Amino acid sequence: MIRVMLVDDQELVRAGFRMVLDAQPDIEVVAEAADGAQVAGTLRAVTADVVLMDVRMPRMDGIEATRRIGALPPDRQPKVIILTTFDLDEYAFAAIKAGAAGFLLKDAGPAQLIEAIRAVHSGDAVVAPSTTRRLLDRFAVHLPDKEQQVADGALATLTGREREVLNLVARGLSNAEIAGRLYVSEATVKTHMGRILTKLGLRDRVQAVVFAYETGLVRSGQHNDG
Repeated sequence: MIRVMLVDDQELVRAGFRMVLDAQPDIEVVAEAADGAQVAGTLRAVTADVVLMDVRMPRMDGIEATRRIGALPPDRQPKVIILTTFDLDEYAFAAIKAGAAGFLLKDAGPAQLIEAIRAVHSGDAVVAPSTTRRLLDRFAVHLPDKEQQVADGALATLTGREREVLNLVARGLSNAEIAGRLYVSEATVKTHMGRILTKLGLRDRVQAVVFAYETGLVRSGQHNDG
């Protein structure tokens, strides 16, 4: 059973999401909050696997709430899906940097919402790499010098093949496409990706893409060249 928490300042929006999700045999809404300030406290008392998080809320927005989730004990850190009104919203980018697993437009249909929750719960990212790349092209800035040195040190721990995989992930290729490009199996690509995340201290594929752009491993505008 996938346990979901709904965070949105509009009660009708939460009610609509609850109606859709509670109708699924494998999804259960276990908690709700009307603003970001209530999230961390609720998650200390209730275990959730996925949080649907609105970005713009009174008192505390979804970005800060997502950061605070990252400060909870590991067993109390659900995956966060940011709900945003506009595609390529700068809030969505800030939320991904804060630790969200991806973002979803608020006008997404029920099937897309359910698919996103299941995908995040299984360890995938909601945001397609190409969409993340467009966000980065628009909003990303490089790290300050001190942070760049730390990041460069982390990059140095990767093998040549791992750097190659990270580069291709950041350029928008799927695991299957990377496997075809490198003449290896998808399982091998997944193994490399797991090692990359562990070595760099990153939570998921989306954060790996952000890392690759911020460190200059991939430059803004450098897209998949096929």
